[in-house]
Amino acid sequence: MINMPAQRYRLQALLTIKQRLKKKAEIALAAAIKALMEAKEKLERLKKEKDEIVKKWTESRKAMKAKIAAGVLIGEGNIHVNYLRKLKEDEEAKEQEIEDQKQVVAEAEAALREARKEYIEACKELRIMEKHKELWEKKIKAELSRKEEREMDELGNIIHQLRRLRGEKALHEV
Repeated sequence: MINMPAQRYRLQALLTIKQRLKKKAEIALAAAIKALMEAKEKLERLKKEKDEIVKKWTESRKAMKAKIAAGVLIGEGNIHVNYLRKLKEDEEAKEQEIEDQKQVVAEAEAALREARKEYIEACKELRIMEKHKELWEKKIKAELSRKEEREMDELGNIIHQLRRLRGEKALHEV
């Protein structure tokens, strides 16, 4: 039996590239998920901040009405009005931040969808390459097995012919 040199998978470089692309897509997917979670958390935090501003505005308005009913000085009323105006401006600014953050969340969701699509595609391509290599290995093994069978048959024929030349009988003829 002659030893065949081990054959090298000719598409190994491409398989390695596909493995790296899958890993890269996996990392990008994880980063996209993290970015989306952070964007959503920030949006919730902004909404809570806005709610706090609205709560302060409502409480300050009630306090101002109570002081006016009790006959507070006009100067204190102006301070209260300016404070309420500032709270309203803060609320509007926070609302704009919330709208901007909603856009960030939407962009993060789109990036996540794209990263998920790329990851799935990379997985499919890698699976195809792995299946190709698996089939190639089966084919090589089958070829090697056929070659070994032919060599064993040849060897058996040679042994049989040598015995016949020497005048020996085969085992099943005894």
